[in-house]
Amino acid sequence: MDPLTLADHGPVIPVIVIEALDAAVPLARALVEGGVRVLEVTLRTPVALRAIEAIARAVPEAIVGAGTLRGAADVQAALDAGCRFAVSPGYTAAIGLACAERGLALLPGVATASEVLEALAGGHRFLKFFPAAAAGGVPMLKALAGPFADVLFCPTGGIDLASAPHYLTLANVRVVGGSWLTPADALAARDWPRITQLARATRALRA
Repeated sequence: MDPLTLADHGPVIPVIVIEALDAAVPLARALVEGGVRVLEVTLRTPVALRAIEAIARAVPEAIVGAGTLRGAADVQAALDAGCRFAVSPGYTAAIGLACAERGLALLPGVATASEVLEALAGGHRFLKFFPAAAAGGVPMLKALAGPFADVLFCPTGGIDLASAPHYLTLANVRVVGGSWLTPADALAARDWPRITQLARATRALRA
């Protein structure tokens, strides 16, 4: 898969933290029902890999990937769980090589011009800008557009429904990542209709 095709499915990739395994499949179904098919499940909890495996098996309409990959072992574990893409908070040649060797699409994280250069050297031109708000937000992305006119970004980190449109107006931003689609209180309450509603609201963010 070309990582850039992830942006073809809508303006937002939800960044999902799953604490309870039994929430994984109904959560994925709620997002897909709302029109959000690309799902990044972060490897931040003990059940994350099993949650990815459950979603990949039970919700084939979803394009599920793993976030927070930090090394080759995470790459293999994500692939074994059924991931179709990987997201890393930063970029190293080792992560890039591990994904390339296994045929796993990678959206690598960058925060500075030097990191963009490293990712470009690894053959990546669609990058996660993280942590977006803390690393300079919209002004930083505008500045990066000058020397890196051929690079596209998925800003993630500190973005919400109110700020997302400001990022999406930039020519070098194809999609944004955000956790607001899956708020912790909605997950705790198993309020799937609310999550579906939040997913549907993202369709209006970009005409």
